[in-house]
Amino acid sequence: MYGVDGRKFQRQYKQSISNFKDWEQKSHSEDWILYPKNLSRQLSLDEVALSDGELYTVLTSKTAKGRKGSIVAIIKGTKSDIVIKHLSKISSKLRKKAKEITLDMAGSMKLIAKRCFPNAIQVIDRFHVQKLAIEALQEIRISHRWEAIEQENNLLVEAKQKKQNPQIDIFLNGDTRKQLLARSRYLLYKTREKWTSSQKLRAKILFSEYPDLEKAYNLSDGLRKIYNQN
Repeated sequence: MYGVDGRKFQRQYKQSISNFKDWEQKSHSEDWILYPKNLSRQLSLDEVALSDGELYTVLTSKTAKGRKGSIVAIIKGTKSDIVIKHLSKISSKLRKKAKEITLDMAGSMKLIAKRCFPNAIQVIDRFHVQKLAIEALQEIRISHRWEAIEQENNLLVEAKQKKQNPQIDIFLNGDTRKQLLARSRYLLYKTREKWTSSQKLRAKILFSEYPDLEKAYNLSDGLRKIYNQN
């Protein structure tokens, strides 16, 4: 399990407090919960938003694969010093047994992993790496879209001044340049194999007009394929 699945986490959380009245962790459960016995050699560290968008740092065991016994710790907030303080309540002997911990690229998460699990290799969650590549690709698209919007606005102003109909180019698929860049958002998230026929045509036009977008897409898609090939 890479990262923490919010729905699985909430199910596990409800199970963990099912006997709430007699629960030994009741007094501090709003701020932190620990299950040292669930700690394993492979762990995942992530943040999860619960009700009202409140963030919690969650440590889970990969051995349990999202089932009973997955939760090792739930700590309110994401500040490294607070999380380290509570995780340090687990014995050093147990924490040193961890050999791998999956996390995102946040500096606070890296610090928590380093301090609390010194013998664990830190593995960056593949989905966070892919997200960075996709965000960079979308930034290029958005930059071109703003240029297209400005270009179209200038044409409209010029046509109005000359009291003429604006001459806005329309591509083979019926998109204007502004629409082409707006409607290409979703196809850039997908592999070529999953494009619909209309998306294939739109991509062909997009990449012919913007070679830098094609280059960025190929890099992002290539990275995804590396991960998929294990």
